[in-house]
Amino acid sequence: MSGILVVRPSSLGDVVWALAIAHDVAAARPGLAVDWLAEEAFTALPAMCGEVRRTVPLALRRWRRSPLARATWREFRAFRATLREERYDAVLDLQEQVKGGVIARIAIGTRHGFDRASIREPVATLFDDVHHAVPRDLHFATRCRRLAGAALGYAVEGPPRWRWNLPAAPACTPARPYVVAVHASSRAGKRWPADRWRALLSDAGASGFDVVLPHGADAEEAESRALATGLERALVPPRLPLAAMAALLARAHAVVGIDTGLTHLSAALGTPTLALFTTTDPALAGASMAGAHAHDLGGRGVMPGIDEARAGLGGILRAAPRC
Repeated sequence: MSGILVVRPSSLGDVVWALAIAHDVAAARPGLAVDWLAEEAFTALPAMCGEVRRTVPLALRRWRRSPLARATWREFRAFRATLREERYDAVLDLQEQVKGGVIARIAIGTRHGFDRASIREPVATLFDDVHHAVPRDLHFATRCRRLAGAALGYAVEGPPRWRWNLPAAPACTPARPYVVAVHASSRAGKRWPADRWRALLSDAGASGFDVVLPHGADAEEAESRALATGLERALVPPRLPLAAMAALLARAHAVVGIDTGLTHLSAALGTPTLALFTTTDPALAGASMAGAHAHDLGGRGVMPGIDEARAGLGGILRAAPRC
């Protein structure tokens, strides 16, 4: 079977949006297999995508911590051998950075990427064979889909779509209808004020919903527990693997979150989602691209107020049927 390799190792939200390519390819080029190269922290995403044949894990973030270690070079040689097992019809380099170009050069196949005017790091174009002009002022999902369409010779139509194969719900999933609050980010500028979170989540609890406050790092767990203090129906789950987190998000009555990967994943899963933007432009990465079930508030330099967040989440909770 012929196939393509997509090189988009990170980050979480970008991988989510780029994965819409797999559905496009399945519809426009039946029989053309899609393999995906992803950072090992994010391999669960393409692995859960029903239209991805094979996921190739990359440990670049971990290798960078011990670049001279024998184990690092042993793993890299194994990675290189795995990547060169296939001769691809096309290699789509969507990372827009030098690291993506270097990795794409290892694979066997004609390499397609953004042209110099379209790409984040213009020097990265040196590693690709064919360059495609895709305006930078488009949503990231649209940019990826257009590049794939140009490389494979089909027109991109309709909104992005995904077909997920999710695991069973994790044991910590509430039995009652619940709202997930994605509040944490490593980028301070993306955060929403804690007092607004408490007010918004108090409303959700008063409306009869459990509130789930997920976390990753230890500092995020402390923040989740601080937000949960005083909320009658709040749950701080254990740290969950990405696949289990996806299953939790998919079963939520609604998700409200800042501009971060889990919020975008929620929208792609089809869960009613309210995304809060503070420093980034939702026109370029808004959750609403996923469909009418997802909504964006705020924008670059525009902090969403508590009243509009209450109205947005309240509208979602009233419209979505209780599970």
